[in-house]
Amino acid sequence: MMPPRPPRGNGPLPPELHRREAIRTTLATAGTVAAFGSQPATGQGAPVSEIILRVSPRSYRMKKSINLWAFPYPERMKIRDCLQLAHDAGFDGIELNYDLENDLSPKSSPSRLREIRKMADEIGIAISGLCSFLYWPYSMTDHDPARRARGLELARLMIEAAHELGTPNLLTIAGSTWIPWLPEREPVPIAECDRRARSAIGALLPLAEKRGVSINIETIWFNGYLTTPAEMNSFVDSFPGKQVGVHFDTGNVMLFQFPEHWIPVLGKRIRNVHFKEFDKKGTGHTLESFTLPLYGSTNWPAVMEALEAVGYDGWVTWELFHPSPHYPEGPIRYCSDALDRILGRPLRA
Repeated sequence: MMPPRPPRGNGPLPPELHRREAIRTTLATAGTVAAFGSQPATGQGAPVSEIILRVSPRSYRMKKSINLWAFPYPERMKIRDCLQLAHDAGFDGIELNYDLENDLSPKSSPSRLREIRKMADEIGIAISGLCSFLYWPYSMTDHDPARRARGLELARLMIEAAHELGTPNLLTIAGSTWIPWLPEREPVPIAECDRRARSAIGALLPLAEKRGVSINIETIWFNGYLTTPAEMNSFVDSFPGKQVGVHFDTGNVMLFQFPEHWIPVLGKRIRNVHFKEFDKKGTGHTLESFTLPLYGSTNWPAVMEALEAVGYDGWVTWELFHPSPHYPEGPIRYCSDALDRILGRPLRA
Protein backbone atom coordinates (compact mmCIF):
# COMPACT_ATOMS: atom_id res chain seq x y z
CA MET A 1 0.00 0.00 0.00
CA MET A 2 1.36 3.39 -1.00
CA PRO A 3 1.30 6.21 1.59
CA PRO A 4 -1.64 8.60 1.24
CA ARG A 5 -1.13 11.69 -0.86
CA PRO A 6 -3.37 14.71 -1.33
CA PRO A 7 -6.18 13.80 -3.75
CA ARG A 8 -5.86 15.39 -7.16
CA GLY A 9 -9.47 14.86 -8.25
CA ASN A 10 -10.64 15.46 -11.80
CA GLY A 11 -10.04 19.16 -12.20
CA PRO A 12 -11.18 22.26 -10.32
CA LEU A 13 -14.83 22.96 -9.71
CA PRO A 14 -16.23 25.99 -11.54
CA PRO A 15 -16.65 29.09 -9.37
CA GLU A 16 -20.42 28.64 -9.56
CA LEU A 17 -22.67 26.09 -11.20
CA HIS A 18 -24.64 26.98 -14.26
CA ARG A 19 -28.31 27.46 -13.29
CA ARG A 20 -29.50 24.40 -15.25
CA GLU A 21 -26.75 22.24 -13.81
CA ALA A 22 -27.66 23.42 -10.33
CA ILE A 23 -31.29 22.44 -10.88
CA ARG A 24 -30.30 19.04 -12.32
CA THR A 25 -27.96 18.32 -9.42
CA THR A 26 -30.51 19.43 -6.83
CA LEU A 27 -33.13 17.12 -8.33
CA ALA A 28 -30.63 14.28 -8.35
CA THR A 29 -29.87 14.95 -4.70
CA ALA A 30 -33.59 14.83 -3.95
CA GLY A 31 -33.58 11.40 -5.59
CA THR A 32 -30.94 10.30 -3.11
CA VAL A 33 -33.11 11.46 -0.22
CA ALA A 34 -36.16 9.69 -1.62
CA ALA A 35 -34.22 6.49 -2.19
CA PHE A 36 -32.85 6.27 1.34
CA GLY A 37 -35.62 8.01 3.26
CA SER A 38 -33.38 10.58 4.90
CA GLN A 39 -31.24 13.56 4.07
CA PRO A 40 -27.65 12.59 3.14
CA ALA A 41 -25.23 13.62 5.87
CA THR A 42 -24.32 16.86 4.15
CA GLY A 43 -26.18 19.31 6.35
CA GLN A 44 -29.80 20.41 6.01
CA GLY A 45 -30.11 22.89 3.19
CA ALA A 46 -26.46 22.59 2.24
CA PRO A 47 -25.61 24.40 -1.01
CA VAL A 48 -25.37 22.12 -4.05
CA SER A 49 -21.66 22.87 -4.43
CA GLU A 50 -21.02 21.60 -0.88
CA ILE A 51 -22.95 18.41 -1.58
CA ILE A 52 -20.83 17.75 -4.66
CA LEU A 53 -17.69 18.18 -2.59
CA ARG A 54 -18.83 15.65 0.00
CA VAL A 55 -20.82 12.90 -1.72
CA SER A 56 -22.22 12.04 -5.14
CA PRO A 57 -25.41 14.06 -5.69
CA ARG A 58 -26.88 10.99 -7.38
CA SER A 59 -27.65 7.68 -5.71
CA TYR A 60 -26.88 4.37 -7.40
CA ARG A 61 -28.53 1.00 -6.78
CA MET A 62 -25.30 -1.02 -6.84
CA LYS A 63 -24.37 -3.12 -3.79
CA LYS A 64 -21.06 -2.48 -2.09
CA SER A 65 -18.54 -5.16 -1.23
CA ILE A 66 -14.90 -5.53 -0.20
CA ASN A 67 -12.31 -8.18 -1.03
CA LEU A 68 -10.87 -10.43 1.68
CA TRP A 69 -7.36 -9.26 0.69
CA ALA A 70 -8.01 -6.05 2.63
CA PHE A 71 -8.01 -8.07 5.86
CA PRO A 72 -4.99 -9.54 7.69
CA TYR A 73 -6.31 -13.03 7.02
CA PRO A 74 -5.34 -15.65 8.08
CA GLU A 75 -2.36 -14.31 10.04
CA ARG A 76 -4.28 -12.12 12.49
CA MET A 77 -7.97 -12.63 11.78
CA LYS A 78 -10.17 -15.68 11.33
CA ILE A 79 -12.72 -15.89 8.53
CA ARG A 80 -15.60 -15.17 10.92
CA ASP A 81 -13.80 -12.05 12.19
CA CYS A 82 -13.41 -10.80 8.61
CA LEU A 83 -17.07 -11.39 7.79
CA GLN A 84 -18.13 -9.60 10.95
CA LEU A 85 -15.85 -6.61 10.40
CA ALA A 86 -17.01 -6.24 6.80
CA HIS A 87 -20.61 -6.20 8.02
CA ASP A 88 -19.89 -3.77 10.86
CA ALA A 89 -18.03 -1.44 8.47
CA GLY A 90 -21.17 -1.13 6.36
CA PHE A 91 -20.52 -3.47 3.44
CA ASP A 92 -23.39 -5.41 1.91
CA GLY A 93 -21.09 -8.22 0.82
CA ILE A 94 -17.57 -9.62 0.83
CA GLU A 95 -15.60 -11.24 -1.98
CA LEU A 96 -13.68 -14.31 -0.81
CA ASN A 97 -10.37 -15.64 -2.11
CA TYR A 98 -9.42 -19.20 -3.00
CA ASP A 99 -5.86 -20.37 -2.29
CA LEU A 100 -3.92 -23.58 -1.63
CA GLU A 101 -4.39 -23.59 2.14
CA ASN A 102 -6.77 -21.98 4.66
CA ASP A 103 -10.58 -22.00 4.70
CA LEU A 104 -11.17 -21.83 0.96
CA SER A 105 -8.81 -24.21 -0.78
CA PRO A 106 -8.61 -27.69 -2.31
CA LYS A 107 -8.44 -28.92 1.29
CA SER A 108 -11.90 -27.50 2.06
CA SER A 109 -14.74 -30.00 2.06
CA PRO A 110 -18.16 -29.04 0.65
CA SER A 111 -19.49 -29.10 4.21
CA ARG A 112 -16.84 -26.61 5.35
CA LEU A 113 -17.75 -24.28 2.48
CA ARG A 114 -21.41 -24.53 3.44
CA GLU A 115 -20.44 -23.66 7.02
CA ILE A 116 -18.83 -20.44 5.77
CA ARG A 117 -21.97 -19.65 3.78
CA LYS A 118 -24.11 -20.22 6.87
CA MET A 119 -21.71 -18.09 8.94
CA ALA A 120 -22.12 -15.20 6.48
CA ASP A 121 -25.91 -15.60 6.53
CA GLU A 122 -25.96 -15.46 10.33
CA ILE A 123 -23.80 -12.33 10.37
CA GLY A 124 -25.95 -10.73 7.69
CA ILE A 125 -23.41 -10.29 4.90
CA ALA A 126 -23.58 -11.72 1.38
CA ILE A 127 -20.75 -13.44 -0.47
CA SER A 128 -20.46 -11.28 -3.57
CA GLY A 129 -18.03 -13.47 -5.49
CA LEU A 130 -14.98 -15.71 -5.47
CA CYS A 131 -11.57 -14.92 -6.90
CA SER A 132 -7.99 -16.20 -6.66
CA PHE A 133 -4.33 -15.41 -7.25
CA LEU A 134 -3.81 -19.01 -8.38
CA TYR A 135 -4.50 -18.06 -12.00
CA TRP A 136 -0.99 -16.58 -12.08
CA PRO A 137 1.26 -19.45 -10.94
CA TYR A 138 -1.08 -21.93 -12.63
CA SER A 139 -2.04 -20.06 -15.76
CA MET A 140 -4.34 -21.98 -18.07
CA THR A 141 -2.22 -20.76 -21.01
CA ASP A 142 1.24 -21.55 -19.59
CA HIS A 143 3.78 -23.31 -21.82
CA ASP A 144 4.08 -26.05 -19.20
CA PRO A 145 1.30 -28.64 -19.77
CA ALA A 146 1.41 -29.63 -16.09
CA ARG A 147 0.77 -26.03 -14.98
CA ARG A 148 -2.07 -25.70 -17.47
CA ALA A 149 -3.65 -28.90 -16.23
CA ARG A 150 -3.32 -27.80 -12.61
CA GLY A 151 -4.85 -24.42 -13.48
CA LEU A 152 -7.84 -26.13 -15.08
CA GLU A 153 -8.22 -28.44 -12.08
CA LEU A 154 -8.16 -25.50 -9.67
CA ALA A 155 -10.70 -23.59 -11.78
CA ARG A 156 -13.09 -26.55 -11.55
CA LEU A 157 -12.63 -26.65 -7.78
CA MET A 158 -13.40 -22.93 -7.65
CA ILE A 159 -16.64 -23.46 -9.59
CA GLU A 160 -17.65 -26.06 -7.02
CA ALA A 161 -16.65 -23.74 -4.17
CA ALA A 162 -18.62 -20.80 -5.59
CA HIS A 163 -21.67 -23.07 -5.84
CA GLU A 164 -21.35 -24.21 -2.21
CA LEU A 165 -20.80 -20.62 -1.04
CA GLY A 166 -23.99 -19.52 -2.79
CA THR A 167 -22.42 -16.99 -5.15
CA PRO A 168 -22.91 -17.06 -8.94
CA ASN A 169 -19.75 -15.00 -9.55
CA LEU A 170 -16.37 -16.61 -10.22
CA LEU A 171 -13.63 -14.23 -11.32
CA THR A 172 -11.56 -16.01 -13.97
CA ILE A 173 -8.33 -15.07 -15.73
CA ALA A 174 -8.58 -16.80 -19.08
CA GLY A 175 -4.89 -16.55 -19.89
CA SER A 176 -1.71 -14.50 -19.99
CA THR A 177 0.93 -13.85 -22.61
CA TRP A 178 3.35 -12.83 -19.87
CA ILE A 179 3.20 -12.15 -16.14
CA PRO A 180 5.37 -9.20 -14.99
CA TRP A 181 5.74 -10.53 -11.42
CA LEU A 182 6.80 -13.96 -12.72
CA PRO A 183 9.53 -12.84 -15.16
CA GLU A 184 11.10 -16.29 -15.29
CA ARG A 185 8.11 -17.62 -17.23
CA GLU A 186 8.59 -17.82 -20.98
CA PRO A 187 6.26 -15.44 -22.88
CA VAL A 188 3.35 -17.05 -24.70
CA PRO A 189 2.60 -15.87 -28.26
CA ILE A 190 -0.78 -14.17 -28.51
CA ALA A 191 -2.24 -16.68 -30.97
CA GLU A 192 -1.19 -19.61 -28.78
CA CYS A 193 -2.50 -17.88 -25.66
CA ASP A 194 -5.83 -17.32 -27.36
CA ARG A 195 -6.10 -20.94 -28.52
CA ARG A 196 -5.31 -22.30 -25.06
CA ALA A 197 -7.62 -19.84 -23.28
CA ARG A 198 -10.60 -20.69 -25.48
CA SER A 199 -9.96 -24.39 -24.98
CA ALA A 200 -9.75 -24.00 -21.19
CA ILE A 201 -12.90 -21.90 -20.80
CA GLY A 202 -14.77 -24.23 -23.13
CA ALA A 203 -13.74 -27.16 -20.94
CA LEU A 204 -15.10 -25.40 -17.84
CA LEU A 205 -18.49 -24.55 -19.33
CA PRO A 206 -20.37 -27.82 -18.68
CA LEU A 207 -19.57 -27.73 -14.95
CA ALA A 208 -20.33 -23.99 -14.69
CA GLU A 209 -23.71 -24.54 -16.32
CA LYS A 210 -24.47 -27.46 -14.03
CA ARG A 211 -23.56 -25.48 -10.90
CA GLY A 212 -25.16 -22.20 -11.98
CA VAL A 213 -21.88 -20.29 -11.76
CA SER A 214 -20.90 -17.50 -14.16
CA ILE A 215 -17.31 -17.58 -15.44
CA ASN A 216 -16.48 -13.88 -15.37
CA ILE A 217 -13.35 -13.02 -17.38
CA GLU A 218 -11.42 -10.24 -15.67
CA THR A 219 -10.10 -7.20 -17.54
CA ILE A 220 -6.34 -7.06 -16.90
CA TRP A 221 -3.89 -4.99 -18.93
CA PHE A 222 -0.91 -6.51 -17.17
CA ASN A 223 -1.36 -10.01 -18.59
CA GLY A 224 -1.09 -8.88 -22.22
CA TYR A 225 -4.29 -10.63 -23.31
CA LEU A 226 -7.76 -9.25 -24.12
CA THR A 227 -6.44 -5.71 -23.75
CA THR A 228 -9.27 -3.95 -25.61
CA PRO A 229 -13.04 -4.09 -25.01
CA ALA A 230 -13.56 -5.35 -28.56
CA GLU A 231 -11.23 -8.29 -27.94
CA MET A 232 -12.97 -9.05 -24.66
CA ASN A 233 -16.40 -8.95 -26.33
CA SER A 234 -15.24 -11.25 -29.11
CA PHE A 235 -13.90 -13.74 -26.57
CA VAL A 236 -16.99 -13.73 -24.34
CA ASP A 237 -19.43 -13.87 -27.25
CA SER A 238 -17.67 -16.89 -28.77
CA PHE A 239 -19.11 -19.17 -26.07
CA PRO A 240 -22.70 -20.42 -26.23
CA GLY A 241 -25.21 -19.75 -23.51
CA LYS A 242 -24.90 -17.21 -20.72
CA GLN A 243 -22.26 -18.75 -18.44
CA VAL A 244 -19.37 -16.55 -19.62
CA GLY A 245 -19.36 -12.83 -18.82
CA VAL A 246 -16.99 -10.05 -17.82
CA HIS A 247 -15.57 -9.19 -14.43
CA PHE A 248 -14.76 -5.53 -15.01
CA ASP A 249 -11.91 -4.02 -12.97
CA THR A 250 -11.61 -0.24 -13.12
CA GLY A 251 -7.97 -0.16 -12.03
CA ASN A 252 -6.71 -2.89 -14.34
CA VAL A 253 -7.33 -0.83 -17.48
CA MET A 254 -6.07 2.49 -16.12
CA LEU A 255 -2.42 2.12 -17.14
CA PHE A 256 -3.10 3.24 -20.71
CA GLN A 257 -6.89 3.63 -20.91
CA PHE A 258 -9.94 4.71 -18.88
CA PRO A 259 -12.66 2.54 -17.33
CA GLU A 260 -15.48 4.86 -18.38
CA HIS A 261 -14.46 4.21 -22.02
CA TRP A 262 -14.58 0.41 -21.63
CA ILE A 263 -17.94 0.16 -19.88
CA PRO A 264 -20.19 1.34 -22.75
CA VAL A 265 -18.54 -1.15 -25.11
CA LEU A 266 -18.76 -4.11 -22.71
CA GLY A 267 -22.35 -3.25 -21.83
CA LYS A 268 -24.55 -6.06 -20.53
CA ARG A 269 -21.66 -8.52 -20.52
CA ILE A 270 -20.50 -7.04 -17.20
CA ARG A 271 -21.50 -9.47 -14.44
CA ASN A 272 -19.36 -8.22 -11.56
CA VAL A 273 -17.12 -5.22 -10.86
CA HIS A 274 -13.92 -4.48 -8.98
CA PHE A 275 -13.18 -0.92 -7.95
CA LYS A 276 -9.50 -0.13 -7.60
CA GLU A 277 -7.83 3.26 -7.45
CA PHE A 278 -4.93 3.68 -9.86
CA ASP A 279 -2.32 6.43 -9.87
CA LYS A 280 -1.48 7.29 -13.46
CA LYS A 281 1.53 9.29 -12.27
CA GLY A 282 3.22 6.11 -11.11
CA THR A 283 5.74 4.34 -13.30
CA GLY A 284 5.72 0.77 -11.97
CA HIS A 285 3.66 -2.10 -13.34
CA THR A 286 3.08 -3.63 -9.93
CA LEU A 287 0.42 -3.76 -7.25
CA GLU A 288 2.00 -0.61 -5.79
CA SER A 289 0.36 1.36 -8.62
CA PHE A 290 -2.96 0.86 -6.83
CA THR A 291 -3.52 3.36 -4.07
CA LEU A 292 -6.18 4.31 -1.53
CA PRO A 293 -9.69 5.14 -2.76
CA LEU A 294 -10.09 8.71 -4.06
CA TYR A 295 -6.30 9.33 -4.03
CA GLY A 296 -5.65 8.30 -7.62
CA SER A 297 -6.57 9.30 -11.15
CA THR A 298 -9.98 7.63 -11.56
CA ASN A 299 -12.90 9.80 -12.64
CA TRP A 300 -15.43 8.14 -10.37
CA PRO A 301 -18.47 10.22 -11.41
CA ALA A 302 -17.81 9.24 -15.04
CA VAL A 303 -17.40 5.57 -14.09
CA MET A 304 -20.69 5.57 -12.20
CA GLU A 305 -22.58 7.28 -15.01
CA ALA A 306 -21.20 4.73 -17.49
CA LEU A 307 -22.22 1.77 -15.29
CA GLU A 308 -25.71 3.16 -14.81
CA ALA A 309 -26.06 3.82 -18.54
CA VAL A 310 -25.50 0.13 -19.36
CA GLY A 311 -27.99 -0.90 -16.67
CA TYR A 312 -25.49 -2.38 -14.22
CA ASP A 313 -26.87 -2.63 -10.68
CA GLY A 314 -24.86 -5.52 -9.21
CA TRP A 315 -21.86 -5.67 -6.91
CA VAL A 316 -19.04 -3.13 -6.79
CA THR A 317 -16.22 -4.62 -4.73
CA TRP A 318 -13.33 -2.58 -3.44
CA GLU A 319 -10.18 -4.62 -4.07
CA LEU A 320 -7.58 -3.36 -1.65
CA PHE A 321 -4.24 -5.15 -1.34
CA HIS A 322 -1.79 -5.07 1.56
CA PRO A 323 -3.80 -4.81 4.79
CA SER A 324 -2.52 -2.33 7.34
CA PRO A 325 0.12 -4.03 9.54
CA HIS A 326 -1.02 -2.19 12.67
CA TYR A 327 -4.64 -1.01 12.50
CA PRO A 328 -6.28 -2.97 9.65
CA GLU A 329 -9.78 -1.81 10.54
CA GLY A 330 -8.90 1.76 9.52
CA PRO A 331 -8.44 1.25 5.75
CA ILE A 332 -11.43 -1.10 5.64
CA ARG A 333 -13.75 1.51 7.16
CA TYR A 334 -12.18 4.16 4.94
CA CYS A 335 -13.01 2.06 1.85
CA SER A 336 -16.60 1.76 3.07
CA ASP A 337 -16.84 5.53 3.48
CA ALA A 338 -15.31 6.11 0.03
CA LEU A 339 -17.83 3.75 -1.58
CA ASP A 340 -20.70 5.54 0.18
CA ARG A 341 -19.51 8.81 -1.35
CA ILE A 342 -19.11 7.28 -4.83
CA LEU A 343 -22.51 5.55 -4.66
CA GLY A 344 -24.31 8.57 -3.24
CA ARG A 345 -25.28 6.83 0.00
CA PRO A 346 -25.91 8.55 3.33
CA LEU A 347 -22.64 8.85 5.20
CA ARG A 348 -22.26 6.75 8.32
CA ALA A 349 -21.62 8.43 11.66
